[in-house]
Amino acid sequence: MKKVGVLSLQGDFAAHGEALRRAGAEPVYVRHAADLAGLDGLVIPGGESTTMLKLLRYDGLMEPLQEFARRKPVFGTCAGAILMANEVSAPAQESLGLMDIAVERNGYGRQLDSRVASLEPGAEFARRTAPGPLEAVFIRAPIIRRVGGEAKVLARYGGDPVLVEQGPHLAATFHPELTADARVHRLFLEKL
Repeated sequence: MKKVGVLSLQGDFAAHGEALRRAGAEPVYVRHAADLAGLDGLVIPGGESTTMLKLLRYDGLMEPLQEFARRKPVFGTCAGAILMANEVSAPAQESLGLMDIAVERNGYGRQLDSRVASLEPGAEFARRTAPGPLEAVFIRAPIIRRVGGEAKVLARYGGDPVLVEQGPHLAATFHPELTADARVHRLFLEKL
């Protein structure tokens, strides 16, 4: 069974752990650089990206995470997607720069504007997982404003990319861990 780390500094990392179990992986909760040893991949959960950045710096995890991502797949959701982008706006902030995407923080609005939507993923997603609508939970979600040439859009909402992959990495602006549908997590596990 593959061991997948879940960055556990802030955010709903426990829900990702359960989603990984449902998808067939063993979650390992990562709080220190040493916790990355022996992992097949890593999930960066949602939460608050500026808080996560402060904790990553405080715990000395920025460089170890970037080094890990050069060798292994990483999946970021919501704030995790923000941290994976190479460009962040509203306001601009530092990131891990793992994917050639530009992300606008809180692009859909405040907490009050959060929603659950039904997505029709693209053919590539359906071919690799299973066809059918995908429930997407958006909570103070970012918007992916630009997708670079090496990144592929797997699902859109209102015309905006919400699920993007680039090489071994995957980013979602929604929270797939908050639904019973394990297809997005299984798609990530394919990359391990």
